[in-house]
Amino acid sequence: MTRQYSAKELSRRMESLISNAQNRYLTTVRIAFRAKQRHFDDFEGLLEESDIKPVQRAIVELYDEHLTPELLA
Repeated sequence: MTRQYSAKELSRRMESLISNAQNRYLTTVRIAFRAKQRHFDDFEGLLEESDIKPVQRAIVELYDEHLTPELLA
């Protein structure tokens, strides 16, 4: 995931996550929690890709999980 995402692409993904969510608040909390986890992983050196910010990474990951849930099964 070393690709840089444009602000337009990130906002499109975020809008898609929020609009398709059953509970917008819980979706926002999930993004914040995932971003916090990625921040500490980045801080501890567990992630080698630090060119993308934790919130952006969280949005991309959750969008991808939402788009292809069969990959997680």
